[in-house]
Amino acid sequence: MALIQPPMLTHGGTHPARAFRMMVRDLARGNQGVTEGNDLKVREWSTPGAGVRVGDGSAVVQGAAWGQGSYTQYNVGDAAVPVAPTGAAARSDLICLRVEDPEYEGNRHPATDDIGYFHIVPGVSSTTRTTPAGMTAIPLARLDIPANTATITNAMITDLRRIANPRRERTLYTAYPSSLSRLVAQNGQWYDWPAAARWKVPIPKWATHAKLVVTLAGLRLSESDVFAFMQTVLGSDSGQTTSIDDDQGRNIRRNTVVLADTITLAAALRGTTQDLHVRTQPSKSEWGNLGVDSATSLIADVEFTEGIV
Repeated sequence: MALIQPPMLTHGGTHPARAFRMMVRDLARGNQGVTEGNDLKVREWSTPGAGVRVGDGSAVVQGAAWGQGSYTQYNVGDAAVPVAPTGAAARSDLICLRVEDPEYEGNRHPATDDIGYFHIVPGVSSTTRTTPAGMTAIPLARLDIPANTATITNAMITDLRRIANPRRERTLYTAYPSSLSRLVAQNGQWYDWPAAARWKVPIPKWATHAKLVVTLAGLRLSESDVFAFMQTVLGSDSGQTTSIDDDQGRNIRRNTVVLADTITLAAALRGTTQDLHVRTQPSKSEWGNLGVDSATSLIADVEFTEGIV
């Protein structure tokens, strides 16, 4: 098949609709789904009844046929979608955003009919998460409706949305203690230590998760065997506990400790700046001491990711 001519945005050229759709596909990197984490969310009606509502938002829907390209569609306000009641048996329905382009399927007319619309595929498997093969559509939710039910509630809705191109933001933070700071208490309590391992971290408004990797390179151990726990803390959320278990006696030695975790961000944290710091709990069972000094490097690798909300 020949190249589609002329190339997009050539002055004086006439471009088929498919060329624009292929540009949408290219800009979306061949992906499809909603644009942001709260787009096109399916919920019960304000007063639960015989249907659901689809909220504000936009999406990219890739054509089922090769060369069809991708469509963009957006919704303003809540769109009501009626749902048929069940009878004596339970039923699962799939709610999707469908595009029915008459160039490829069906007989809808763009001048008089809705080409993009919220569509229900009734009677699907209770494990269905994708739209039927050959349909130009993206899944939004599955309804698992009990028998003899006419009112849809949020408990029956399984969210199936995916973000077409989720955002990511990664930043490295570093710190270098200028003098010796020791932690010498062996009482089983938590201490915000080392003090140098503290950074102000701005959290993007769209972020739903934070992936944290904090490395303490050249951590100083001395006086005796050391046993302690360490955690990362972002705002008020504590990460996974990592242990330091060292049985090398009295000599001064160096170690590298890596703390890693994924934290689900509460809505109240998004768009704010929070402290990221390390806290340490020395065990009562060993008498060795921890320290950081000018030979210690502290590195925080922070990546925020976007997900469905």
